[in-house]
Amino acid sequence: MSTKNTPLTLNATYTIEIRDLGVHGEGIGSAENFTVFVPGALPGETVKAKIILIKKSYASGKLISVEKPSPYRTVPQCPVYDSCGGCQISHLTYEGQLAAKERRVKDVMVRIGKASEDVVLPILGAPHEWNYRNKMAVPVGQVTGGPVLGYYRQGTHQIVPIQECLIQEEENNRLLRFAEDFMIRHGITGYNEKSGKGCVRHVMGRVGDNGEVMAVIVTATENLPKKDLWAEEIQKALPEVVSLYHDVQNKKRNVILGPEIHHIWGRKTLTASLCGIAFEVSPFSFFQVHKAQAEVLYQKALDAADLKGGETVIDAYCGTGTISLCLAKKARRVIGIEIVREAIEDAKKNAAFNHIENAEFHAADAGLLMPKLYEEGLRPDVIVMDPVRAGCSEDVLKAAAGMQPARIVYVSCNPATFARDAEILSRLGYYKLQSVQPVDMFPQTTHVETVVLLSKGEVDSKKIRVEFSLEDMDMSEFQDGATYTQIKDYVLEHSGLKVSNLYISQIKRKCGIEVGKNYNLPKSEDSRQPQCPPEKEKAIREAFKYFGMI
Repeated sequence: MSTKNTPLTLNATYTIEIRDLGVHGEGIGSAENFTVFVPGALPGETVKAKIILIKKSYASGKLISVEKPSPYRTVPQCPVYDSCGGCQISHLTYEGQLAAKERRVKDVMVRIGKASEDVVLPILGAPHEWNYRNKMAVPVGQVTGGPVLGYYRQGTHQIVPIQECLIQEEENNRLLRFAEDFMIRHGITGYNEKSGKGCVRHVMGRVGDNGEVMAVIVTATENLPKKDLWAEEIQKALPEVVSLYHDVQNKKRNVILGPEIHHIWGRKTLTASLCGIAFEVSPFSFFQVHKAQAEVLYQKALDAADLKGGETVIDAYCGTGTISLCLAKKARRVIGIEIVREAIEDAKKNAAFNHIENAEFHAADAGLLMPKLYEEGLRPDVIVMDPVRAGCSEDVLKAAAGMQPARIVYVSCNPATFARDAEILSRLGYYKLQSVQPVDMFPQTTHVETVVLLSKGEVDSKKIRVEFSLEDMDMSEFQDGATYTQIKDYVLEHSGLKVSNLYISQIKRKCGIEVGKNYNLPKSEDSRQPQCPPEKEKAIREAFKYFGMI
């Protein structure tokens, strides 16, 4: 891209004052009134940075020196922090991390949600900022000297070897070291992504109650070499391991687990408790990776729901039923809705396992089922929504407002998409934003969760009826993880490029993502359409990765 109209010079060094953190932990500042992203820089710092990339609306700089350090700057404890892409902000004290995350939530609520920052409550930090992750999925590669286990270098699929991850529970670290030692001693190869050759692709560990561990060895081959020895030696070396699986992932894709899985030894499930409810966890089950903070998050959701015992509650994105079952302890009836059928089966099993009989689960699109339930006479008192990072589709928001519950409780893992959804609910004229509670679920990273309470309100002293119809809903905008608007916003924010719906649909087709019927197709076979330029295609693909679409 031409840089003629930008005030910066490529490879030149500038003094930059950093004012904020980006979504990936990079410092955001300005040079010559032009936005510059500087990885490693912190808010409040003055730094020198070399410009290594210039786009139409922003530039990227390499940190050369910190002229005026932040009082929150610290030395990362992890020896591979500078190369590993797992943690983004370990160079920031935990106090500084919490302040940055709270500031981010306030910013998006004002900028995107059109709300006052006063609705944002003080962030709830974690009691332990290290060794909190109960799930590990470590990629395995092959180098000249043998197998290598670790995490990917920032922005690459090159593996950084590790012996210990400081945010993993120690049981997972012991499994990591055992797997590496076992593979070396028995001559088992790691997987080469480029050639497609080699054996072990990932080692996965899950820690449940009482420190019990489920281990999963993921291979590109149909067979697991030394299968019996894996079971024999893991029992001797790691008595905490109670379950061992072999999974086959022979497709060249980023999805860790393949559909073919074999139980080798021990129990088939792991028990993990949350808020006094026991969950049976399989290799494919979703379970919160930070148990202590998940309990804080769910308790805040329960507090916001303010259940007295006689309510009907809809959990519109129920997953495996974790929030639904917590709600069922306080409500008369809970209806969980989730489009992933396997998750619904897990939810039903968990309800039966805990002898909870007032929770029912439906494998369906919430935006389609909720209007149907409304037409059948259902009037929920509370609707809970805990969507993926892309947020709610507009049809779900319309359906929620149309059902007119007294309260909506929105649990979000992405403040920006929630702020957008809150603004949509406000435009529908029905819901008033009462409070936004940030919860730090993932210390050392930029991620932050929120629990939000919206209550039934009035506009101009007149209640507004929200009409919705299955026939009138345009589903093309809300397929495959993110809307066209979300993708365009992400691309603009991260690359400075403007992309059209046409370009997005073109790249969707290239990636094998379904596009709405006749959406952006030429009107005739002779029609000529502009093709998406390579730099815009790259930016769109990055957005797809961010939203979990590829």
